[in-house]
Amino acid sequence: MDWSTHLTGFFKAVANDARMSPAHISLYMALFHLYLKNGTQNGVFFSSYEVMPLAKIDSRATYHKCLRDLVECGYIEYVPSYNPFLKNLAYLKEKQ
Repeated sequence: MDWSTHLTGFFKAVANDARMSPAHISLYMALFHLYLKNGTQNGVFFSSYEVMPLAKIDSRATYHKCLRDLVECGYIEYVPSYNPFLKNLAYLKEKQ
């Protein structure tokens, strides 16, 4: 996945999606940052404690709502770990 094309597609899609708020975009960008930090390998391992400060989201309710909305709207695929010692996994989906 070419990261510049991916990012351009994301912003085009989100510009026309009334469901996406600045908090959604911020959370996606935090996940995208971890994707780049991971060497552009899709499949981003993360915890809420590391991604919430990156996204500037203070409320756990807002974090969970945005995460759920990103999944439902097809921007990411989310695989929760349910284990406090293991990180969650997200796959960033390409938008055309």
